[in-house]
Amino acid sequence: MLVIRPISMSDYDALHTCAVESGHGFTSLPVNEELLTNRITHSEYSFNKPNVTQPGDEGYLMVGFDSDSNEVAGCTGVEAAIGWDVPFYSYHISTIVHSSPKLGVNNVVKLLTFGNNYTGCSEICTLFLREKFRGGLNGRLMSKCRFLMMAEHPHRFSDTVFAEMRGVSDDQGNSPFWQWLQENFFSIDFTLADYLTGIGKKGFIADLMPKLPIYINLLSKEAQAVIGKVHENTKPALNLLEKEGFTCRNYVDIFDGGPTVECDVRNIESVRHSFRAKVTISEHSSCNDYLICNTSFEHFRAVAAKAAYDQATESVILAPDVAKALQVESGSYVRMLAQ
Repeated sequence: MLVIRPISMSDYDALHTCAVESGHGFTSLPVNEELLTNRITHSEYSFNKPNVTQPGDEGYLMVGFDSDSNEVAGCTGVEAAIGWDVPFYSYHISTIVHSSPKLGVNNVVKLLTFGNNYTGCSEICTLFLREKFRGGLNGRLMSKCRFLMMAEHPHRFSDTVFAEMRGVSDDQGNSPFWQWLQENFFSIDFTLADYLTGIGKKGFIADLMPKLPIYINLLSKEAQAVIGKVHENTKPALNLLEKEGFTCRNYVDIFDGGPTVECDVRNIESVRHSFRAKVTISEHSSCNDYLICNTSFEHFRAVAAKAAYDQATESVILAPDVAKALQVESGSYVRMLAQ
């Protein structure tokens, strides 16, 4: 059984393995001991921070582990409110019209405008599931456990939730979009720029990134072709988010041109359709699959399991091993989402 829980410093080696296996372009998991250690430390601080009444500088990082082998299968995270301490940059795609009625000319062109429009929003991030665990409901659990958390603890998150999707790059980490920026404005390659951003050294962006809007039709054909496109490995994650109600509002990543998708937290499908139930612990023969989390924040747990839910009494029967994984007892409450 895959169990989601807050990360701890003892998970460092597993997180480092995830960082190595995630490959190029995964900005939030750079292979850097100091950064990974800092992320774990900050997550521990965030989960234990008392009296949180609104989203702030908290960053929640969780791992999924196999309850039989105790092996870490992947990681997933949420930033409560981005951009307050470290600037968060993106490009917005806008449309303008160059028109001359006298000449009968009417040209529609698109622009990339540099900005910080997602400041203060919650970001779902750092979702990575190791290849040998990519089966069953594991991927859904790693993604949707964050929405169960938001439904249960809404005061900790912003009204707007977004995700940066990994853009197109090759096996060597070369991005067609960045290639054009590099040739015209920067002198460092994509992997270095991506790495510097991942470890928090973003000053070069503000120093070197063009401040005025860029006409998309002036970019190389290769760069134009990947704007708003996702990496092949990211397509399943994007599909999951689109089914949740996330959509691209014409914001893209400044390095690889990958799309940023967003949704009002109240409209996220898993938030809207999740529900609470009172627990009874017993063996049962239910064949219904659910994603289930406990109602604790500091000791958050989530699993994908079969359960017997009775809508009339708003109660659920959980098998003993599931209850143990969730750290709940008979009479406790859980939050559930049918699959």
